[in-house]
Amino acid sequence: MDTPYASHGAVSIRLIRSRDARPLQQSLIDNRSWLVPWEATNPDGAVPMEMRGAIRRLLQQYRDGSGVPFVMEYNGEIAGQLNVWGISRGSMSSGTIGYWIDERFAGKGITPTSVALATDLCFRSLRLHRMEICIRPENAPSLRVVEKLGFRYEGYRVRYIHIDGEWRDHHAFALTREDVPQGVLQRWIRGQVPEGMGSVPGSIPVGPTGTEPA
Repeated sequence: MDTPYASHGAVSIRLIRSRDARPLQQSLIDNRSWLVPWEATNPDGAVPMEMRGAIRRLLQQYRDGSGVPFVMEYNGEIAGQLNVWGISRGSMSSGTIGYWIDERFAGKGITPTSVALATDLCFRSLRLHRMEICIRPENAPSLRVVEKLGFRYEGYRVRYIHIDGEWRDHHAFALTREDVPQGVLQRWIRGQVPEGMGSVPGSIPVGPTGTEPA
């Protein structure tokens, strides 16, 4: 496909670039306490984070067709990252979304807009069939994102991802292309998300152990 890019108002998502390494690294440093509770970790021990190397690996996944790494921007300024990862073709034709946002930009609607843009791009340009987001039960801002966009609740995954030093439980949400023939973004901004679509059933337990801040 063409180099992935999408925008709505002041919010845009674009393919990550090597020269993004310095501002992204600085943002991660400045937002350390904000992001640590939601960061994926390695159960075998800490791995040094070097942004240039991380971007090279993300771009290699893009070339291999297994992921699409985006930078989220607000009025042209880098606000965070959104990655589509674990892309599967063939009979699965699916992908998973993860993201983090700089605390300075939280609450401006950047995350739901970016998630909607990325999902629409994956459905239309990549021709994927299903997009998934997994969220820790404690992460209220991200739970609001899937509720706003109407991602369907699909289950509770016990000790699903290693985050902040422990295996953490997650709620799983997803959409298929048939759910949003008009697109995720248009359904949301037109107020056409079915009521309760992205809500977590009340009987689901919240353990002491979901994705990054929205």
